[in-house]
Amino acid sequence: MLSYALKRLAILAVSLAVASLVIFLVVEVAPGDPASYMLGINARPDTVAALRTELGLDLPKWERYLAWIGGMLQGDFGTSYTYRAPVAQMVTERLWVSLPLALYALTLATLIAFPAGIYAAARRGRAGDIGVMGATQLGIAVPNFWFAMLLVLLFALKLRWFSAGGFPGWEAPLAALKALTLPAVALALPQAAILARVMRSSLIDILHEDFIRTARAKGLSRRQALWRHGVRNALIPVLTILGLQFSFLLAGAIIIEQVFFLPGLGRLIFQAITQRDLIVVESVVMLLVFAVISVNFLTDLAYAAADPRLRAAR
Repeated sequence: MLSYALKRLAILAVSLAVASLVIFLVVEVAPGDPASYMLGINARPDTVAALRTELGLDLPKWERYLAWIGGMLQGDFGTSYTYRAPVAQMVTERLWVSLPLALYALTLATLIAFPAGIYAAARRGRAGDIGVMGATQLGIAVPNFWFAMLLVLLFALKLRWFSAGGFPGWEAPLAALKALTLPAVALALPQAAILARVMRSSLIDILHEDFIRTARAKGLSRRQALWRHGVRNALIPVLTILGLQFSFLLAGAIIIEQVFFLPGLGRLIFQAITQRDLIVVESVVMLLVFAVISVNFLTDLAYAAADPRLRAAR
């Protein structure tokens, strides 16, 4: 297991190095000059040049890349061009919104998907299975931002059970959770649909394995064999999907955060792109890439721990 973990760790390091280079190059070649944007179209050329020097934009790109990477390795993500505040501080403040939102949505998706997938697999081909599969197909097809707007119209504007947007902060935990509920539901719906289908397919495959037939031959009922042996073994591929879904929920909630006016990482990236705040874009995207790759790394380890054959195969 240690050898397998070290190999995966080496792959993680290489992936991060390649990702950092790609992110830097893509952001740097994007049109627009941060200094010109900050000073406006009527700014004098010498003033723009002075601001570029102050921000370090006049340095060669390779020097800026090395300085950026070196700073991140020391925990220094640089200073925002627009807000003149440390990027690490801005990220930390917004992570307290995006991370709980992702965990909340993933919890809701899991609580919905696992019972639905198991129920559908246990009743394969019957009305219950058809109903669950139809619901999951609808959940996948409906865009989450459109579903989010429906939730706002119904629960915020008509019923007035929730606020239409904003975040009160964690000083009032119940109010904060209430503010995250509608965004979490909007994010959880398509993920629950995907997870339920994967759970159903995996469990159906497991139920046709020899060890399930052996368990049935020893006197276990279909329900007992499903819960004692089927569900546990069916969870192995589901772990991979859960890891990918958490990464997506953390990094891909930009539109939902815009709909609900949440001060999260997604909205920070959106604002930084419109303001040409390159250092914020580069650092936040790199942080999200690190989170995605790290979650996949932990998922691989969990997968290998659950199925020892993977350690021998790799």
